[in-house]
Amino acid sequence: MASPFSDIFEDIRLSARSLIEYGESLFNPTVRLGVTGLSRAGKTVFITALVHGLLRGGRFPVFESLSTGRIAGARLEPQPDDGVPRFAYESHVRTLIEDRRWPNSTVDISELRLVIDYQRGNGAERRLTLDIVDYPGEWLLDLPLLNKSYAQWSAESLALSRQHPRAELAAPFHAHLATLHPMENEDEQATLTAARLFTDYLRACRDERFAMSLLPPGRFLMPGSLAGSPALTFAPLDLPPDAAAPEGSLFAMMQRRYEAYKEIVVRPFFRDHFARLDRQIVLVDALAAFNAGPEALRDLEGALSGILDCFNVGRSTFFSTLFRPRIDRILFAATKADHLHRTSHDRLEAILRRMVDRAASRAHFAGAETDVVALAAVRATREAMVTQGRETLPSIIGTPVKGEISGGETFDGETEVATFPGDLPTDIDALFSEGARFRGLSASNHDEADFRFLKFRPPLVEPVAGEPPSLPHIRLDRALQFLIGDRLQ
Repeated sequence: MASPFSDIFEDIRLSARSLIEYGESLFNPTVRLGVTGLSRAGKTVFITALVHGLLRGGRFPVFESLSTGRIAGARLEPQPDDGVPRFAYESHVRTLIEDRRWPNSTVDISELRLVIDYQRGNGAERRLTLDIVDYPGEWLLDLPLLNKSYAQWSAESLALSRQHPRAELAAPFHAHLATLHPMENEDEQATLTAARLFTDYLRACRDERFAMSLLPPGRFLMPGSLAGSPALTFAPLDLPPDAAAPEGSLFAMMQRRYEAYKEIVVRPFFRDHFARLDRQIVLVDALAAFNAGPEALRDLEGALSGILDCFNVGRSTFFSTLFRPRIDRILFAATKADHLHRTSHDRLEAILRRMVDRAASRAHFAGAETDVVALAAVRATREAMVTQGRETLPSIIGTPVKGEISGGETFDGETEVATFPGDLPTDIDALFSEGARFRGLSASNHDEADFRFLKFRPPLVEPVAGEPPSLPHIRLDRALQFLIGDRLQ
């Protein structure tokens, strides 16, 4: 376990680097924007659409500096961090526009530098460097582990795993857990089995049928080069209250590996990337949680609470209080707004705001401004009013992905269809009550409905009057205005 002295030295190191980078920003203003998301929320699409719109002069009426013509242009430049992979922007654009496929999900950290030439309100010519840092949301949910002991994490993880619907998914792990004796000699094979079954349980929770969001340790689901290493080979144990780990015991072995995970995986991410961010956007697939049921919504609320807690990680010492928290704007974005008619967008925002407000009341990120928006970085559908019998329903039209099934029909990936997505409920608080029971949006009786949103292909976009194709969106310009609009004044 890290000592208080090592935490103090870490804070001093971070503060010194912050001062150096602040001095450099006086001559070359730079904003480091963190982009993360939970459970297939669309991070890659968001970054690709954002960069494409700035490079090609997209239709962003709410983004004031662009809509008023003060942005002269934008260009890509080599990123500053040589040890971080470059975000594959060009490849993702081709996938979206030429192939009409969604890019693969984020599995590691990447970075992209965009330089924006603009004119200030007083007419002075300026340049803003935007460093976009893309990282998996699971990594963000790991940050609270830095302030938790192995015993605390074990107790919390096991309590969560015994709640519905996780209990059924964790049954094989629980069965193996009952055979483990924490105070007896360490056992490598028993530990390997425990880690594998615990990982299987986390992976099952992430399935869209359950859409659980609280799934640390995040690297268990995306181990990369650390697969099979001791730092990723541990699991929670049933421990007596306030128990100490006997030397050479299974308890001591698990505890040592948990601490190694924090030192090898979590702390370097916090130190080298997260602690250097200026702005942050968290993309949330709230619709997936809604379709999975009230347990998934409450789980997502807990995840957002943990995310807000992250902005205080490592700032509890005397030295750290001497410096203002670096992240001063945090945007929570409910993605896939194009899967709903615009009449439900306000309700989608209200659902996410309800989650964030509850979490923010328990967080202490002094000075950070937050906002909530419902958006679609790339809009895959358009709206229409469709007559069905004597009813006229607000519907959406798009091209379902090949192989999608709805109502017994399998789609060919080429034919457009119109679908009524349903209405989000007006009673937001009722969604989070313990007795809430619902499933999907398509029927008024949520107990009986079992609806899944169709997955649509990216839209067909073509150049207009010789201009490069513009990607349609919903409120991407509002997100940009909140995240960097003040830095372009």
